[in-house]
Amino acid sequence: MGNELIRIEHLSKVFNGAAGRIVALDDINLSIDSGDIFGIIGLSGAGKSTLVRCMNLLETPTEGNVIFDGRNLMQMNQKELLATRQSIGMIFQDFNLMAQRNAIRNVCYPMEVAHMPRRDAEKRAKELLELVGLSDRMKSYPSQLSGGQKQRVAIARALAMNPKVLLCDEATSALDPNTTRQILDLLKKINQELGVTIVVITHEMKVIETICNRVAVLDQSHVVEEGMVRDVFIHPQSRIARQLIMPAQENPTAMSDSNCLRIVFDGYSAYEPVISNLALECRAAVNILFANTRVVDGKTIGQMLLQLPQDETTVLRVKQWLTDRNITFKEETLNVYGTND
Repeated sequence: MGNELIRIEHLSKVFNGAAGRIVALDDINLSIDSGDIFGIIGLSGAGKSTLVRCMNLLETPTEGNVIFDGRNLMQMNQKELLATRQSIGMIFQDFNLMAQRNAIRNVCYPMEVAHMPRRDAEKRAKELLELVGLSDRMKSYPSQLSGGQKQRVAIARALAMNPKVLLCDEATSALDPNTTRQILDLLKKINQELGVTIVVITHEMKVIETICNRVAVLDQSHVVEEGMVRDVFIHPQSRIARQLIMPAQENPTAMSDSNCLRIVFDGYSAYEPVISNLALECRAAVNILFANTRVVDGKTIGQMLLQLPQDETTVLRVKQWLTDRNITFKEETLNVYGTND
């Protein structure tokens, strides 16, 4: 995308408490380019929120370095760090708005802290509330706003100081699917029109697929996979990535000794009825256990889990049919997305 904006080097974070020593992050190495919409995904407890809070030193790493725009945050004094944080906006799952301030006063707050003249701050706040689609709710208090509207105010506030990056910690987790889509569209607009780099922390693969171009997968405090979203989506290398893309609980029950194939679509024509043709030409009654595909520029990408008949001859015929058409497939056991690799 652009030049490197954030580099995480050998970062670890250990918490010591009543429960003992907890390793939240262990030797994390990441690079985020200017202009990226970079996703960090993992299950609850993987270390995602701790990692994003280390990016602006809201959490101080136990070891390692955080390089932002060419400067090491770990080597800054408090005054330098506060000045640098003005270039790092952040939004949270629970919005963190001040209940006693209306929308425009919430957006003005970081500019007040930076001693910006009141008139300039209000002008900027009005522009930002218009950008996020809330020009008609400037005088409304948080208690008078919906969840989606509160998050829009929080986004406007995070943009107040013209940040280079916006850190989003589970920013859509508290929102319904329709509102989530609207907020993701807004984040994409901010990235494209303002050139703001965005880091998205989430446990939902759908969020990553919708707006991110690159993704890192966290599992038990480690980065287990990193790459372009398309590559990770089509060819997940880690158990946790497979589990996030194709959750086990969404698979219908099938015979435990069933033959199963995971078919990978990495650009097959969306107008080709692959499964119908397979069933007809191979004379095979296949059962679709799970499908997670989408059409991009007339091409299908994603994957599908098929249950095949018990007859070995039919299975061989299906495999040959797929091979002849250069369709990637892999034999799977039904619990492939469970606990075993």
